[in-house]
Amino acid sequence: MPELARWAGQLLFYGLAALLTGFFATRPVWQQFPKDRAQITIAFVHGGERKDACTKFAAEEIARLPPRARRPSDCGRERVPLRFELALDGRLLLARTVPPSGISRDGPSRLYEKLALPAGRYAITLRLADSGRAEGFDYERRFDIELRPLQNLAIDFQPDRGGFVIR
Repeated sequence: MPELARWAGQLLFYGLAALLTGFFATRPVWQQFPKDRAQITIAFVHGGERKDACTKFAAEEIARLPPRARRPSDCGRERVPLRFELALDGRLLLARTVPPSGISRDGPSRLYEKLALPAGRYAITLRLADSGRAEGFDYERRFDIELRPLQNLAIDFQPDRGGFVIR
């Protein structure tokens, strides 16, 4: 009899544990993203221009350098920060200055932003300055889009394809 009671106790314990696990796996109901909204994700890695222009050496300057250090020019490593803007229907929604990465500030700048918006039609204007200019932008593109509920619109930057790309 004690053997039967032990088996019944284990069955009761494991059954209760399974029921509790099943209950808490479905409750409370949690929704990661609202059903009536859409998302815009901006994600890209791009290196701005060099902060300082390269200095060309004259032939006699090159000759004075040690043999292992001879080179036709000297270029600084540091890059300029990127300036990025996103306007939605003519209203500035996002403006970021993205510094270059790396200890010497010589790596590419990395931008990753997510925006949740109500579903609907929008005119999106994207701007990027990567040359260090104080006014204006080097790249500008406008898209007319329609965002559906739960849609995730991805925006990338590819200078070899003309700038901003929507995926």
